[in-house]
Amino acid sequence: MTGWPTAPVIYEIGTWPWLAGLSRRYARPVTLANVPGEVWDEVAAPGLDAVWLMGVWERSPAGLAVARENASLQRAFRAALPDLAGPDIVGSPYCVRRYRADDRLGGPEGLATARAELNRRGLKLILDYVPNHVAPDHPATVDHPNWFIQGSPADLAADPGGWFEAAGRILAFGRDPYFPPWPDVAQLNAFDPGLREATVATLTWIAEQCDGVRCDMAMLVTNDIFAGTWGAHAGPAPSGEFWPPIIERVKEAHPGLVLIAEAYWDTEWMLQRQGFDFCYDKRLYDRLTHEGAESLRKHLVADRGYQDGLLRFTENHDEPRAAASMPGGRDRAAAVAVATLPGATLWHDGQFEGRRTHLSVFLGRYPDEPADLDLRAFHRRLLAVAAGVRRGEWRLLDTHGWPDNPSHRDVVAWSWHEGTTRHLVVVNFGDQPAQARVTLPWPGLNGRSWELTDLLDGRVFDRDGDELAGDGLYVELAPWAAHIIAVEPA
Repeated sequence: MTGWPTAPVIYEIGTWPWLAGLSRRYARPVTLANVPGEVWDEVAAPGLDAVWLMGVWERSPAGLAVARENASLQRAFRAALPDLAGPDIVGSPYCVRRYRADDRLGGPEGLATARAELNRRGLKLILDYVPNHVAPDHPATVDHPNWFIQGSPADLAADPGGWFEAAGRILAFGRDPYFPPWPDVAQLNAFDPGLREATVATLTWIAEQCDGVRCDMAMLVTNDIFAGTWGAHAGPAPSGEFWPPIIERVKEAHPGLVLIAEAYWDTEWMLQRQGFDFCYDKRLYDRLTHEGAESLRKHLVADRGYQDGLLRFTENHDEPRAAASMPGGRDRAAAVAVATLPGATLWHDGQFEGRRTHLSVFLGRYPDEPADLDLRAFHRRLLAVAAGVRRGEWRLLDTHGWPDNPSHRDVVAWSWHEGTTRHLVVVNFGDQPAQARVTLPWPGLNGRSWELTDLLDGRVFDRDGDELAGDGLYVELAPWAAHIIAVEPA
């Protein structure tokens, strides 16, 4: 991770709809080659470390044709864009025909320009890699059929939704084991040694164009999961796992590269051990979206080393918009949590402004939605504050209360401590007012007064050190409210 912070803050941009919006804003075609400098300045908000330009690779005409003909996809498209027009459907960025920046987005030269503009502003660039599948018209389906899961005419006849014909061979559509096949992609064979060599070459090529790579559905190509998905069609499992030798060789060529695994099904620790720098913390996302404070607290007792390798988020291009899925202020409480916990943090373009429409990755235009200026100000402040908080030792703290007041159970707290710098984060992760005492972890509090400054709103509180060291800090929080507090001697 040479040149990267230990806990990077990443901003995901859906490249195609973002550029379409800029083209409307400036009344001229905008590609990665000619994004105005003032826009890059806007992107480079204080507290961000990297930008993930999602969906820059060449999209498949064959995949686009599938999307235009799929009735369920069309319904989803119209739900997001009631005024849907033909040009709005641009195909899936995960149906990759070639790992070459799409000319319609600015091509390789435009991508290089975008990286230079980001690096000039102190930001790293992250791009995608899809290890599990490629477009059905990818050149390899003809040139290297052994890289793919192959079947027979009988397989095609028995399951036409799972197989297709390419250059006289029967190939499988891509899939994960819990859902029907994806009808716009061809399934690669992770057990094939030729495919593994090609993965090294492709990842190395991508790494020449960026500073980090997000690997789509990284767990699907691990030996046990792949064998369980494809059985005899995959052939015998190799003695070694897919990722470790590939990551080792790619990082030999690009030692500063950061690799991020999109990971589900509690595979995060396995993928960390196989070489990934960060893995999606989908379990935390589910807890923040659907569960309560006790569930959050249990999640955070995990080892610090493991937590440092997690990527925390409250939305991304796959998930519903936080403003819609976390109503009533829950989105702000969750945002404070992911911004101030160990590990990497992921934000999504439009999240700060309160966008509510979840846009399919097949679409190239966002609907018009009014910006929530107060929410944007909150997120910009949170970004800047969190950048100065997440340093040194992190500890999950005990919160307690009174027999006749169980509201303290909704309060979750943690601290950061480096040298003489002390920070405290307290979140009411509940929809009712809460009162609690927070046990502070620092020695030497008693015998003096302390000044507590809430960095989110600027309020200052004076507290007696004997009380802080004894009973703990008393907090009273509105539903879904939070404090990020700097603790200093008065």
